[in-house]
Parts: sequence; structure tokens; C-alpha cells
Amino acid sequence: MNSILQIDERNLQVTTEPGVITEVLQNAVKEKGLFYPPDPSSRGSCFIGGNIAENSGGPKAVKYGVVKDYVLNLEVVLPTGEIIWTGANVLKNSTGYNLTQLIVGSEGTLGIVTKIVLKLLPFPKYDLLMLVPFNDLEKAGEAVSAIFRAGFTPSALELVEIDALKIVSKMVDSTAVPVTDDIAAHLIIEVDGNHQDTLMAEMEAIGELLTQFDCGEIFFADDAQQKAELWKLRRRVAEAVKLDGYTIEEDTVVPRAELPALIHGVKELGTKYDFKAVCYGHAGDGNLHIRIKKEGSIYSLNNPDVIPALKALFELVKSLGGTISGEHGIGLIQKEYMDIVFTETNLKLMKGIKKIFDPNNILNSGKIFD
Repeated sequence: MNSILQIDERNLQVTTEPGVITEVLQNAVKEKGLFYPPDPSSRGSCFIGGNIAENSGGPKAVKYGVVKDYVLNLEVVLPTGEIIWTGANVLKNSTGYNLTQLIVGSEGTLGIVTKIVLKLLPFPKYDLLMLVPFNDLEKAGEAVSAIFRAGFTPSALELVEIDALKIVSKMVDSTAVPVTDDIAAHLIIEVDGNHQDTLMAEMEAIGELLTQFDCGEIFFADDAQQKAELWKLRRRVAEAVKLDGYTIEEDTVVPRAELPALIHGVKELGTKYDFKAVCYGHAGDGNLHIRIKKEGSIYSLNNPDVIPALKALFELVKSLGGTISGEHGIGLIQKEYMDIVFTETNLKLMKGIKKIFDPNNILNSGKIFD
């Protein structure tokens, strides 16, 4: 189940089995001048099948969308043993219910995906990357929505709070990014396209715009090595902060204009419930990962002190128009909080769908809801 079955260069599609590692697939289509954008930080080890199950995203999602935006058709083994294709290998399909999109993000609870047909794009010729320090964390959040209001669409727009950056820089022994105490956060901003002059002008205009938000000196990654170093730091943040004791990660998402309110609220909750939090993630689409730890104790989900804090966090997210998971899914852990963001009717409908697909509850039972 780990083979790429066909790269269709005429139709810009790839057919793959679910056990192919995401980065392997990306590299294979890149050799043909093609592009599969979804790029979770674990792309070097995660599988395409898992990405389908979670509807994964990553930094490129802000411009290119998430996994669901690339899935055209799925071969699925149902709990009965029947094998179906969920759709057709076409870009438009308004024929009946969309079973393809129902399977994407269902976390293995409805069927077992055995073949996947994905849409591809031409690979962009150029990309430019810059790192922007901010003296105030909430100002960094405000700058995010300002970039889009001004008419720009970066191919990546990531926020990393300075405490997280200090931790990951130490872990990988990197001095690529300044981590002085007067900096509160950095934005990592990438643009891509086929005309380098246009991209340069866009980056300069974004940089000029950001001076309104108390930013520091902007660093432009001049070559492939500098770009790789910055992305290496960003992609290893989750691992680094977990090893530093930030053992609980939440995958919150809010409308991007509400990022400053989310950041402010998280810090207030930390004071109220006596925990430390670091924020990082895909700020461009409002998807902020929040890592939590409590000094002097193992701050785990088994600790009853955690439940009120997480409930308060998710209620904050809902009040801002957001929801509790942007790309990681629900699984066993977040299912206790589903009633914060869904009504009883919503949950009843979801459970009804599960019952139709899997009446004997044999597929990934206990995930998403009981």
C-alpha cells in the first residue's frame, strides 16, 4: 500500500496508495514539474492516507488550501467488505452527495482508504521568504489580517512566539534567527509565483506595510540554504516545545482578524489557571497551535486540573467564531469538548452517519465521539 500508481501529467493528477509518505509523493510529482501543496510539518514521516483521514493542512494552506481541496476520488473499503469509489477523477462533480469529502477528515471511522486520486498544480518557479520580528505578540497577530486586507496572498504566513523560537533554536543549535529579549514573536512570510520581479515588489510592499505594527528589522532569506534553515526551525517547533515540557497541544482556529483576541485570551487563561503557553502556527488562516505546560508538574490530559483550562480555551475560541481543531482532528482527546462547538442535533447527525457506514462500530471506535 505504499506505491505511487500513476502520475497523469496531461490531467495534472496523481493516483497513489495511502502508505506513501507525503514528502515522497511531493518530490515524485516535482520531478515532473508538478506541485502537491499540502505540507504538514511531519511531511517527511506522515502518510498520505493519514493526511486524508485528518484533512491535514500545513503552511501552504493559506494560499493553496488543505487536503480536501486536492482529493478528487477515493477507493474505500467499507466495514461490510464492499469496495467503492466515492466520486470521479474530474474537477467538478455535482452528482449526488459528496462521499469523497465525507471520507476526508473522518479519521478512519467510516471506511478504509486504499487508493487516492489527487489534483496537482504546476510547480511555481520562484519563492521568496522573509522573517519579521515584532516587539508585541498581539501586534504580530494584527499584522496578519492587515496583509490580506491590503490585497496580498502569501504562500505561507507563520507566527512563532519568541519562547518557542528560543527553545527550537537551542535544540537544533541554530543562530539563524535573532532571539533577543525585546522580540515577542516572528512572522515567517513566503510568496511564490512565476515572475521574480513581481514577487520582489510584493515582498517590499508587505515589508513597508508591516512597519505600522511595531516590527523590527526584516530579514530576507537570500538563498536556498537560508530558506531551508528557517523552515527547519519552523517545522521542528512542535517537537522542541514538547520536549521542553509543553506537553499539551491544541489546534485552535479562529477568523484571522480574531488572532490578537485569541492570543490575549490565551495569556489571560494562563494567569487564571496557572499554566504557561506558547503560540505558533499557521497564522495566515487563523490556525494557531497552543502548547501548554505547568511548572513543577506533569501537565497531562490525565490531570483533572487541565479539564477546566481546556474547556475555557475552547469556549474562548468558540466565542471568537472559531472551532477546536483546524487540521489535527478530534480523535480520543478532544471528543469530550465537541458539545462546546456543536449542538445536540449536529452530533446526532454525525452519529447517524457513522451508524449507516459502520453499524457494528468496528472502525476506529471511540474516535470523534462515543
